[in-house]
Amino acid sequence: MPPARKRRIRLVVALSAAVVLACALVFTSLNASSEAVTPSELAAAKAGASYQLTGKVVDGSVRNTNGGVDFRVRDRDGTSSVPVSYVGAVPDPFRDGREVIVTVRKEGATFVGERDSLVTKCPSKFTEDATQRSS
Repeated sequence: MPPARKRRIRLVVALSAAVVLACALVFTSLNASSEAVTPSELAAAKAGASYQLTGKVVDGSVRNTNGGVDFRVRDRDGTSSVPVSYVGAVPDPFRDGREVIVTVRKEGATFVGERDSLVTKCPSKFTEDATQRSS
């Protein structure tokens, strides 16, 4: 077989393998992500299943516990809330009214947060409330 043909065959095989690996990477990345759910969407939550919960911390609901915190998370519009029991590192900006994201699983009537999964969203300085306060 001529050397030019061998090089062309190797190139086609290498490019084919690269395309297959790239497709596998994209497929894995898209399937690994989970959609964040709100408290009202957790009404039909299955016990033991893991969910990424997003919402605002209900004012006056934060109770410090040994190694963590118990609190309630509500929808942005305030129509529904769920209790969360979380053990792990609590971010400094965590407080009443802050938006949070936490990975939870249902245990009875409470949602138990996965250790060290609590993330606090910082309020934007470009929201309407912040703009009114600064003027």
